[in-house]
Amino acid sequence: MLFENWKENLEPLIEKYKGRKHPLHYNNTYQLLIMVILSAQDSDANVNNITIPFFEKYNNLETISNSSIEEIIPYFTKVKNYPTKTNWIIELAKLLKTESNIPTNLTDLIAIKGIGRKSANVVLRETNQKAEGIIVDLHVIRVVPRIGLTPKYEDGNKIEKLLMQQLPYEIWNEIGMAFSLLGREICRPTNPKCYECPINRHCAYYSNTL
Repeated sequence: MLFENWKENLEPLIEKYKGRKHPLHYNNTYQLLIMVILSAQDSDANVNNITIPFFEKYNNLETISNSSIEEIIPYFTKVKNYPTKTNWIIELAKLLKTESNIPTNLTDLIAIKGIGRKSANVVLRETNQKAEGIIVDLHVIRVVPRIGLTPKYEDGNKIEKLLMQQLPYEIWNEIGMAFSLLGREICRPTNPKCYECPINRHCAYYSNTL
């Protein structure tokens, strides 16, 4: 399909989820940055839970930069790969020092240890910056091949590149999060709720079940 058709076909999906905040319960860009690092290979629900006491004590980058790994690591022991992530968080706090220094472009964000393209795209989207890519998380990796937008790949960067080629720029900022939320709520790994999907008539998976 031509991407002009996909833009039209995906409009109901964007309409359903447009402007919906990411499931990470952050209150500012500082918290979002820390949380996207912690959430890699872990669940948003777990990160939301364990960061409550952490942010009560460390309410900005300055407080982290003046602390030590030994002081911070007990807060993160329930997170996967927590020793490495704690090191990354200390390092970025010492590097950036204040929230105002958090980058607002993809290149500078992914230069920070612990921030890949997916995390950087989340930060840009959630802080209303100019889109430079499309959010591709594990939900998007599962959903878009089902729909028929891309072949099936486990590599999120490969999926993102294909989506950027397929879809017009003006929907980049919303479509990745929309696919992710669709995957969380409707297009589940097993027993997807196809009858609830706003784009089921354009979905290859749904067509094959009829």
